[in-house]
Amino acid sequence: MSNDLTVAEETVRKACGEGTLPQMGVIEQIWDADPIPTERVEDRAATAVADLEFEGVPDGGEVAIGAGSRGIANLSELVAGTVRGVRESGYEPFVFPAMGSHGGATAEGQREKLATLGVTEDSIGCEIRATMDVVEIGRTPERDVPVYADAHAVEADAIVPVNRIKPHTDFGGEVESGLSKMLVIGMGKQAGAKTAHDWAVDWSLRNMLPEITERLLEELPVAGGVAVVEDQHDDTALIEGIPPSGFLRREAELLETAQELMPTLPFDAVDVLVVDRIGKDVSGQGMDTNVTGRRHFTIDEPEPESPDVKRIYVRGFTDWTKGNAMGMGAADFAHRDLLAGLDSSKSLINAITASTVRGVRLPPVVETDRAGLIAALGTIGPVTGDEARVLRVTDTMRLKRCYASEPLIEAARDRDDLRVVDEPAPVGFDDEGEFVAPSPE
Repeated sequence: MSNDLTVAEETVRKACGEGTLPQMGVIEQIWDADPIPTERVEDRAATAVADLEFEGVPDGGEVAIGAGSRGIANLSELVAGTVRGVRESGYEPFVFPAMGSHGGATAEGQREKLATLGVTEDSIGCEIRATMDVVEIGRTPERDVPVYADAHAVEADAIVPVNRIKPHTDFGGEVESGLSKMLVIGMGKQAGAKTAHDWAVDWSLRNMLPEITERLLEELPVAGGVAVVEDQHDDTALIEGIPPSGFLRREAELLETAQELMPTLPFDAVDVLVVDRIGKDVSGQGMDTNVTGRRHFTIDEPEPESPDVKRIYVRGFTDWTKGNAMGMGAADFAHRDLLAGLDSSKSLINAITASTVRGVRLPPVVETDRAGLIAALGTIGPVTGDEARVLRVTDTMRLKRCYASEPLIEAARDRDDLRVVDEPAPVGFDDEGEFVAPSPE
């Protein structure tokens, strides 16, 4: 790809001047977490199936288990446990990809997505049936919006989604990202995902998800779902089977738990946030907007009240996301590695399906880390480099340890929830102008 879009470090220096760069140390957030050990996850998921309702399902009937494409901890164990629990209950399970348009909106691409997350027929012990074919199972009562579902799932005697419950990156509501979203958007494949996101522009997902979920529960044999909540380390903290009765109410309650446990930046006011990598395995928006405070992707959705981050500099992608650049539109500056690794096709499909075209806008591209840091510092107003509140994180999912500038290090000394690991020192760059220090986690 041409480097014509990359701004040279010399040009950035001329534009911003030769200001002082901050000294950076390392801080650690102190979290009280009690995760479920990985070796117990499968058993806990199997036990959760006992709380579901298989009324009317014949002995030996087929149960479709929905698995998504997010970076959920212990996903293979969670799905394998659900498979085992369904089989022990006397039914025949199969797994179907419930991930909207992910995987390039192809059946094989979705099967491959599951495989990259460790979900294969060998690892979970049952068949995986992948298709992009859908069935229109009804329409919403007031707006007459079509409701779609995976063709294999519709043919099954029961349906069980398995998903993590967490705050959504685009909107706030009683239910956000979780079982309901998997039923509406994930199980709806590209047709359902596109329809939902199109209507969300005027209707909002906060209103749409509950209504379409109720329609799905009415029309399809949803036996309930296996819900997962993760802690601040993104480890499995809770596994629960939610029956169809009280489905939305219990999901809303678990969302509150997830909000309490999700990791956040250690400070509400930041001048420059350096993010080493973005990716769909980190967040549906590449960078979690609940962490960055930037939720301007979706029309008419308000920004979170905090944090307040003046500038974001993004350095690259996770390997797993394979060039899907959703989220780079929230950055103010990007390293040339982001441009070089960009897969325009995947990014465009994701943006169109989710109606979040702003999320893949290309920010100004710099050729080095030093240029990115200088450009960010040069656009935060009358704040000198040694006064700037700068954080560097691995990504918005891994926030246990952060590089922090001297003012933030000093603020951390007075807080019981933070620990200073390394004292501030000059930022190191190699001969190419790239950071010498590795990612903080």
